[in-house]
Amino acid sequence: MPIGVGLWRLGQKPEPVHFSPMEVEKRLEDIIAEDPLILGPDVLVIGRQVPTAYGTFIDLLAINREGNLIVIELKKDKTPREVVAQVLDYGSWVSQLEEADIADIFENYRHSLNSETSAPSLDAAFCERFNVSSMPEALNESHELLIVATRLDDSTERIIGYLTDYGLAINAAFFRVFKDGEHEYLSRAWLIAPEAAEAKITEKREKLPWNGEYYVSFGHSETGRHWEDARKYGFVSAGGGEWYSRTLSILEQGGRIWVNVPQTGYVGVGIVKEGPARAQEFLVQDANGHMVPITTLPLKGNLAHPTDNPEDSEEYLVRVEWIKTAPLSEAISERGFFGNQNSAARPRAKAWQHTTERLKHRFGIEE
Repeated sequence: MPIGVGLWRLGQKPEPVHFSPMEVEKRLEDIIAEDPLILGPDVLVIGRQVPTAYGTFIDLLAINREGNLIVIELKKDKTPREVVAQVLDYGSWVSQLEEADIADIFENYRHSLNSETSAPSLDAAFCERFNVSSMPEALNESHELLIVATRLDDSTERIIGYLTDYGLAINAAFFRVFKDGEHEYLSRAWLIAPEAAEAKITEKREKLPWNGEYYVSFGHSETGRHWEDARKYGFVSAGGGEWYSRTLSILEQGGRIWVNVPQTGYVGVGIVKEGPARAQEFLVQDANGHMVPITTLPLKGNLAHPTDNPEDSEEYLVRVEWIKTAPLSEAISERGFFGNQNSAARPRAKAWQHTTERLKHRFGIEE
């Protein structure tokens, strides 16, 4: 149960300040959107009434300092059980969002505000809000679920506590408005103290030290970047906008990468030699032994992204010396393998250590 909050006006004798539950539930979405600090210092709202793929709308979507998303759902006229089921459903959708999706959500929200002072991009808004110089290298590695209400029934509170005990980041915030003449006061209480909830979640989601192995997601396409070109000329790449290509910069020279083609499997392991570089500046050897830009050679795929924005059209390549590769038809995939939407990452999840150990065995890599 949350800690109950009451207010009394002090005078000759204490007089209670009255609580008005229905009015606040209608106003809370506006209040939180205008000042998310009432939920804590680690919140930046990036979307409101966000449409999902299921034809429903998330009341508020936020992001925290670690780059993880927060689904904020108001109880309003829903039953307690309905709001819990709905926020879990939203969590399943949010977990699949990629960085470009998150940027689009913020862009739509920014335009809806009709404010000339709004930050021009998610990067700028994030850095301004949290007083940092850059965003985390990976976004949406996990997410949080928050139910906002004036009260919940005991059964629903037990369900939320049960889910938290098993490592799901879900909580409830209770708000009340107290009226004192023309003045109104907003109070907040948590179902589970945030520090206690975080401790439970951290215990269940404990991350291991990075094992020194890089993860790379290679977006193969028959009409775009092609895995057989990457195998032949020794590179991994990303493009179509900064959201896709920026994480390539974490790949350090001499580092070992494991390459995954989403929805297919792992297809290669190699050592980073240099990069990233624009496709037109990436030199490879032609049939005559001359070093020429890769874009001048006949390729199976296409390293250009047709768009009105020249910056978005650039593909960035990282040179790789392959240790082992496989065609797409022989990609390695097992239940429990690590996957991530970022073009490159330094994973610390337990699944990553399991994945690299299995891949060493499957590719025949001896340490």
